[in-house]
Amino acid sequence: MHPILPEILSAEERIRSHVLQTPLIHSMPLSAMAGADVHLKMESEQHTNSFKARGAMNKVLSLTGEGRSRGVVTASTGNHAQGVARACMIAGCPGTIYLPRRVDPSKAEAIGQYPVDLVFHEGNALETELHAKHQADVLDRVWISPYNDPQIIGGQGTIGIELSRQLPSIDDVFVTVGGGGLICGIAVYLKEKMPGTRIIGCQPERSAAMYHCVRAGRIVSTEHRETLSDGSAGDVEPGSITFPICRDLVDDYILVSEEEIGEAIRFMVETHHKIVEGAAGVSVAALLKRKDVFRGRTVAIVICGANIAASTLSAVLAG
Repeated sequence: MHPILPEILSAEERIRSHVLQTPLIHSMPLSAMAGADVHLKMESEQHTNSFKARGAMNKVLSLTGEGRSRGVVTASTGNHAQGVARACMIAGCPGTIYLPRRVDPSKAEAIGQYPVDLVFHEGNALETELHAKHQADVLDRVWISPYNDPQIIGGQGTIGIELSRQLPSIDDVFVTVGGGGLICGIAVYLKEKMPGTRIIGCQPERSAAMYHCVRAGRIVSTEHRETLSDGSAGDVEPGSITFPICRDLVDDYILVSEEEIGEAIRFMVETHHKIVEGAAGVSVAALLKRKDVFRGRTVAIVICGANIAASTLSAVLAG
């Protein structure tokens, strides 16, 4: 048994009343295009419009009363921050969220709706994260990593529990990878309960840190360029517990271009009438890119979120 598995099972009990069992919808268009049986796990319909609500809720609810009273600190480009902010509101826990100053204004506005403090930091996502982690130590508050935490991974792993209930036989699961919390949670659960299921990691070519780390056999710093998949962009934190899980349990990686991500976002709007963010487009684009390989198989794609800026969506839809 993987050591994270008990945390996933605990998370299921801890957070169930505070998160949604998101729908799994059959995609006739994708099934026809890929010659496969394709289903979409709509985490874009979750509270805060992102899977991040799960891990954040599990982490905050797992804290002792003393830990909650001290308050929590995190850093995020948006979705994780919203998840933590919502969890703090529900648990009555003080929270401080550090954001890169160049974060999309609409994301900062969404986080600001919750009763938490926002602090903007000059620097990229990883630099902001490391600064926030240091400040948590200085202020003696609980640090909540976006992915490098067993409780965060445990919360995201509840998606695996739902998938196994909703689709008893799955050949392949497509999951977008950033720091790795989402794919690790899903992989740990499904590899235990449905060992024949293949886990496919999906990343944008412009920011594919985990793919390059796994290829190198260690966590390395990689080049990043601007991408529509801003929610998954950035390096993997040194020493992250997600790296060995991704190395050992993720069966394959597919990298996609910005054009392919844009096409996938348009596809979801035009065929399913669903707005999805760039990170969600990555996993759809990955299937479309390699569709011939998955012909005849039962496929689940995790649609990880819907938080895309209106200006970005307009530009993508304009083609």
